[in-house]
Amino acid sequence: MVSDKVSIHGAWASRWVFILAATGSAVGLGNIWKFPYMTGMYGGGAFVIMYLLCIFLVGLPIMLAETLIGRRGRQSPVNALGALALESGASPRWSWAALMGMIAALLILSFYSVIAGWSLDYIMGMGAGQFEGISAEGAGGAFGALTADPWRLTLWHTLFMLLTGFVIARGVVAGLERSLRVMMPLLFVLLLVLLGYSMTTGHFMQGFHFLFDFQPDRLLDGVLAALGHAFFTLSVGVGSIMVYGAYMPKRASIGSTVLAVGILDTLVALTAGLALFPIVFAAGMEPGAGPGLMFVTLPVAFGNIALGQAMGTLFFVLVLIAAWTSSISMLEPAVAYLVERTRRSRVLITSVLALLCWLVGMGTVLSFNVGAEAKFFVFAVDGFHLFQWGAEGGRNFFDSIDYLTSRILLPAGGLAFVLFAGWVLKREAVREELAIDNPLLFGLVYWLIRVVAPLGILVVFVAELMK
Repeated sequence: MVSDKVSIHGAWASRWVFILAATGSAVGLGNIWKFPYMTGMYGGGAFVIMYLLCIFLVGLPIMLAETLIGRRGRQSPVNALGALALESGASPRWSWAALMGMIAALLILSFYSVIAGWSLDYIMGMGAGQFEGISAEGAGGAFGALTADPWRLTLWHTLFMLLTGFVIARGVVAGLERSLRVMMPLLFVLLLVLLGYSMTTGHFMQGFHFLFDFQPDRLLDGVLAALGHAFFTLSVGVGSIMVYGAYMPKRASIGSTVLAVGILDTLVALTAGLALFPIVFAAGMEPGAGPGLMFVTLPVAFGNIALGQAMGTLFFVLVLIAAWTSSISMLEPAVAYLVERTRRSRVLITSVLALLCWLVGMGTVLSFNVGAEAKFFVFAVDGFHLFQWGAEGGRNFFDSIDYLTSRILLPAGGLAFVLFAGWVLKREAVREELAIDNPLLFGLVYWLIRVVAPLGILVVFVAELMK
């Protein structure tokens, strides 16, 4: 019998809403600008096989751990870990791990909002035909002009934070669930439309071979990359999946639900590659990764092919939706925690936190222009320096927050959550939540949570710190 606790924030109407929510949290900018390129760069089908192996051995066990903790506790991650630790006879200080994850999520949202806001600018530009017939130099100049203009960046950053706060403020059912029921199917439809269009470019098979040609001699080349992406792509380590698990129906199968999320996240990433790379090849360009692919290469490609204006506009709407669904999952853990702690209205708490993220995000806005040379956050090998203004070799504000969250806080949070589920929660509590009757299957899953996933996270942790 699973826990009969009920979240004060509400509950998803069905397991499929959780799947939409968790997939929306997982599907973000990295699925579009990073994973497809990594697939082509690290051996195509060989990388896909290695990535799927890492997903099943590391990514999904961590997601299982977060989801079962959330549903067992039926509270915000901070309060859930504290309460479940006491029930298990452990220290309530385990809640500090969730507090760290919550802070990491807010820091990520602060700069994610700035970058996601670029898609709003490009929706307008594509729709107005500003990229029609544009050259690579012209597209690079347009992107440079955007990032060099703090007022323009501030406008889109502000609008994106308002969109995120609007959904969260309306609550779990009226805000999150209703929005996700619209946004996620729309994301899938737009992706399929772009995929269908890419099949008409005459370069679809070139893109297919770039992604999937199996190179067995390169099977081990992308192990670390696959392991790292398997961890980061599922939005684990910050409590987003945990708080979504708190709203999950009692009788829903955690195992099959999390498996569906992992499959959908991977399918979206691969479909994005199949949709985008033929368009890039059709324009006679080479694929790349990162912001350059999305905001320089693709605008040139869309600007120089038939129906490019319409398809380019649809693409950046797709980018906006992917970013939006991810951003609301970053804000929800902190909002849920402060509503539980203060008993203040969700609207007030959301407004305060969104404003805080907006203010911190202004540091990222300025990092691309007037504050680009301000170096103050240093991690040195000899003599560990945390904060140091103007140090040689330091990072600007954006790079510093990105380093702190992606290389330290996220892996640390993921490790703490999976260790809690595997070593602090009682074995019977885990068995009840997972509802796995087969003892051999449960033993395998429990071993993945207790041993394999923590080791995988440690590898990611070390690999990220050594970059």
